[in-house]
Amino acid sequence: MGNCCGSPSTEPTPSLPGTSTQVNEVPSSKFSVSGTSDNTSNDGGLSITSSSAGNSRLSAAPASESHDEAFPEGQILPTPNLKIFSFADLKTATRNFKSDNVLGIGGFGTVFKGSVDEKTLAPCKAGTGMVVAIKKLNPESLQGFQEWQSEVNFLGRLSHPNLVKLLGYCWDDKELLLVYEFMQKGSLENHLFRRNPSIEPLSWQLRLKIAIGAARGLAFLHTSDKQVIYRDFKASNILLDGDYNAKISDFGLAKLGPSGGESHVTTRVMGTYGYAAPEYIATGHLYVKSDVYGFGVVLLEMLTGLRALDTKRPNGQQSLVDWTRPSLSSKRKLKNIMDARVEGQYSPKAAFEAAQLTLKCLGSDPKSRPSMKEVVEVLEKIEAMSGKPKESRTKHSTAHHHGHQPLPLPSPRHQRHHGTAMGVQK
Repeated sequence: MGNCCGSPSTEPTPSLPGTSTQVNEVPSSKFSVSGTSDNTSNDGGLSITSSSAGNSRLSAAPASESHDEAFPEGQILPTPNLKIFSFADLKTATRNFKSDNVLGIGGFGTVFKGSVDEKTLAPCKAGTGMVVAIKKLNPESLQGFQEWQSEVNFLGRLSHPNLVKLLGYCWDDKELLLVYEFMQKGSLENHLFRRNPSIEPLSWQLRLKIAIGAARGLAFLHTSDKQVIYRDFKASNILLDGDYNAKISDFGLAKLGPSGGESHVTTRVMGTYGYAAPEYIATGHLYVKSDVYGFGVVLLEMLTGLRALDTKRPNGQQSLVDWTRPSLSSKRKLKNIMDARVEGQYSPKAAFEAAQLTLKCLGSDPKSRPSMKEVVEVLEKIEAMSGKPKESRTKHSTAHHHGHQPLPLPSPRHQRHHGTAMGVQK
């Protein structure tokens, strides 16, 4: 599910408390650190069993019911809010997994576009009903089963406006699939790094909006009753809806946080080079604030428009963090690394504040990093700082000299989505 490295190993699948997991573990091909063990408490997860007829069973609430509007701050549902699909349902929804419906291909398998009824989620013909993204496990994927199960465990009960909605799943003999809401604008990665003259670059204000949304999603995970460590925060796992609202996707590596007064979880290291926190790579110690480091990397990508890791760059510049860190603390040097595509859209003060926040998130000591709640607060201040001064000056000048309100600033042109609805898997 990620751009990961290392040797195969096994690790218990993370799960929310309250029930038991009845599945066999399978090897995973993530990168691992020898000499570490997983001592987290996995007091169960969803109870998933496969019937002799090949149908899946999981107690679920009505799948069409939305919780985001009633609980804007998010909640952990008492029971999974998922629909159980048969394999035949999803064949119908995707027109027999037709190649024309492929949205992306990754380590987990293939993501298809499908159509279901908006209320019942029953499959329907293309062009009717609601568009969904259907992720189909590659039977040869070693890590696929555990990550499929983790998605169900977490997204089946976690509800927040900035987390992608998992609508349902299918476990039919060897067929494992997940059905998600469709994200019209694809992944943040596609918008930041895919150079296409027909696509307008993300504006400064949109980048802040996306950063705030993703930060709110992480803050919800970290402050929930059972702390959840996301563990694989990166631009490709941040998806955008039609209004560029950010939602975190892909919970295949998510982990329950430390309990019983412990400061960290010791576990096999899994993640993506360039984003994983240094203490995690070095020791296998996973902190809640290991996610904050990953957020800092993504924030740096949004400031510079450059990938966290790019072997095509010259020596000394391949690691974005190592290369640009000295420039983040200097207002003069900061101008040299800012993405030229947003030049003139922000005040120097706003850019410097964003750079300082990035530096704090990238602190070598996890204890020195801010909480995600603090990150949200700072980003909201930067957003207000970036948006209001120019607007207020314009209104004052126009109203004073012309006696009427100015025309609104043009909004970014609607962009055509290039990539998977679930964010092209790496």
